[in-house]
Amino acid sequence: MRRSQTRGAAAPHPGRGTGLALALLSAFAFGGSGTAAKPLISAGLDPLHVVWLRVAGAALVLLPVAVRHRGVLRRRPGLLVGFGLLAVAGVQAFYFASISRIPVGVALLIEYLGPPLLLGWVRFVQRRPVTRAAAFGAVLAVGGLACVVEVWAGLGFDPVGVLLALGAACCQVGYFVLSDAGSGGDDPVDPLAVSAYGLLVGAVVLTVIARPWRMEWPVLGHDVAMGDARVPALLLVGWVVLVATVLAYLTGVVAVRRLSPPVAGVVACLEAVVATVAAWVLLGEHLGTPQVVGGLMVLAGAFIAQTSTPAGALVVEGSLPAAGEVDRTEAARRV
Repeated sequence: MRRSQTRGAAAPHPGRGTGLALALLSAFAFGGSGTAAKPLISAGLDPLHVVWLRVAGAALVLLPVAVRHRGVLRRRPGLLVGFGLLAVAGVQAFYFASISRIPVGVALLIEYLGPPLLLGWVRFVQRRPVTRAAAFGAVLAVGGLACVVEVWAGLGFDPVGVLLALGAACCQVGYFVLSDAGSGGDDPVDPLAVSAYGLLVGAVVLTVIARPWRMEWPVLGHDVAMGDARVPALLLVGWVVLVATVLAYLTGVVAVRRLSPPVAGVVACLEAVVATVAAWVLLGEHLGTPQVVGGLMVLAGAFIAQTSTPAGALVVEGSLPAAGEVDRTEAARRV
C-alpha cells in the first residue's frame, strides 16, 4: 500500500451537508445500542454473546454486499481485517463487556477518550508535534474522566468496567482512522464494502472468542425487563442488529469519508449524549452531579482535541491521490 497523509480541516465540498446528516444519523443509531443491549445482558446473556448476536446478525444482513464487492478482498485485505478487528470486534466487545459492570452513559463517556488517545499516539509514538489547544483538550477530557469515575472516592465505579471502556476507546481510534484510510486515490474502497467485510471479519473473530453454542438461547424467546417495562428480547436484538449496527456502521463510514475523521468524530460525541439520556429514561440509570459535570468535560475535551489542528499531519496507510482527487485528499484532516 502506498502512503498518504491526512491533513488539516476538511474544506467545504458538495457532499459535506450529506456527510453531516449521515454522521448525526450514525451517532443516534450507535447511541441506542447500549440501552437496547443491557436488558439482554441483565436477563442472563453474556456480554460477548450479545456482541456476537449483534455483529453476526449484521454480517448476515450485509452478506450480499460483501459478495458484490468480493474483489476488494484481494486488493485491500489489511484494511478489511484491521477494520474488523478494531472497529467492529474490539469496540463492541470492550464496550458491551464494560456496560455489564458500569452504567451505559459512563462507559460511553470513557470511550470518548479516543480522540485524546489518538493525540497521544501522534505525539509520543509518531513523535509529531500537537498544538497546545489539542493538548489542553486531552487534559480536560482526562480530568472529566476522573470526575466521572469519582477517583477521590477510591474509584466510584468498577475498575474492571472502567478498563474495559478504555479498551473500547483505544479501538475507537482505529474506527475513525481506518474508515478514512480506504478513500481517495486511484483504488478507493467502497465504504459499503468496508462495513460489510469488517462485520464479517468481526463475526468470525467473535465466534471463536464468544463460542455462541454456549449461549443461553432460551432468553431470546422471552420478554426482558427494560426499566419498569417488559419488551420481547427478539425486538431488542432486531434493533441492535439493524439500527445500532447495520445502519450505524454504513452511515458512519460514509460520513467519515465525506467529513474526514476529526469532524465526524466531533459529531459522534453526540452518541454519548444520546446513550446517557436513553439509559436515564429507559433504564433508570441516573448519574450524579460529578458524573454529569465530568461527562461534559470529556465531551468538551474531545471536541477541542478533534478540532484543534496540530503542527504535524497524521500519516496513515492509504492510496496516493489521483490528479483529479488532490483537493479531496488535501481536505482529509490533521488530527
